[in-house]
Amino acid sequence: MPAALTTRETNLCLGVDPFWSSLAMVITQDVVLRNYFRDRIVLGANNLPISGAVLFAPTHRARWDGLMLTLAAGRRVTGRDCRFMVTRTEMKGLQGWFLQRLGCFPIDQVRPSLTSLRFAIDLMVEGQQLVVFPEGRINRTEKPIRLKQGLVRLAQLADGKGVDVNIVPVGLGYSELMPRPFGRAAICFGKSMKVNGVGKEATKSFNLELSKRMHAAEQAALQVVGRKKKEP
Repeated sequence: MPAALTTRETNLCLGVDPFWSSLAMVITQDVVLRNYFRDRIVLGANNLPISGAVLFAPTHRARWDGLMLTLAAGRRVTGRDCRFMVTRTEMKGLQGWFLQRLGCFPIDQVRPSLTSLRFAIDLMVEGQQLVVFPEGRINRTEKPIRLKQGLVRLAQLADGKGVDVNIVPVGLGYSELMPRPFGRAAICFGKSMKVNGVGKEATKSFNLELSKRMHAAEQAALQVVGRKKKEP
């Protein structure tokens, strides 16, 4: 890992700790997910890029989303860890203690620091997998998807550095609005996208297309777990 990337990582988190990350995989994937949900369904696995920078753009419906994404696209499947960009509040307390050791790093959604932004871009330069929830928060209302501009701007900045970023729309669905024990969970990966240009119109156009693809992926996930499909 380049020195500049290591320095920025040290200022934000503790990286991916070999012991805690391995233990977390066993606990979350082999114990928690397996015993909480009776089915854990993965759709569109063929759309996962096998190499190069990946920027996952998942819908955000429950606290389970991150665990499902790691199950379907983490080290055991792709050979690469999922590096999550999370809010500063999520990095506090006991939860934050663990997240710091699992490769997650914080972002101030109101005033993002240059260190966080540069670290996110550096991860893509290094061909890693970055996860950004473009809705910004959990949305359980089933209202149409509304995306913030952070994800597309990160992709544009990385593209400006010559990084070929694969942006993968992801939809998550659960058999109940609030996931319950012994329910069903599904994740669907759509075909990857590329940014095309910069500026207000390019950003707006990209976010519109991304939201459509995220919605389509989410509907596929909801359908397979038995939830009624809704139009945007």
